[in-house]
Amino acid sequence: QVQLMESGGGLVQVGGSLRLSCAASASFSLINTLGWYRQAPGKQRELVARITSGRNPNYADSVKGRFTISTDGAKNTIYLQMNSLKSEDTAVYYCYAKIVGDSEYNYWGQGTQVTVSS
Repeated sequence: QVQLMESGGGLVQVGGSLRLSCAASASFSLINTLGWYRQAPGKQRELVARITSGRNPNYADSVKGRFTISTDGAKNTIYLQMNSLKSEDTAVYYCYAKIVGDSEYNYWGQGTQVTVSS
């Protein structure tokens, strides 16, 4: 079982920046994929960015060049730096972890609200 705890959401103006953090209860050496998803009102949850072991990060087209995903293995923490925020970035952001062993296990944080106002 992996617990994920997000923080850093809030209210920001268009063009501003926020950094989200997600602390995991397990070592990153056990986790295959870490990432961020988001869900806006009335829309499906969508991938924002993710990192898979041994691979480069990948991003949704809508955030490329503005968002950066990173990890700190010593702190078991994943970050999402969000710059040049747009109103359409308003959503609940969820941290995600996947462990692949004898089966695939998916874990989600409780979510943190990001609101971008114009």
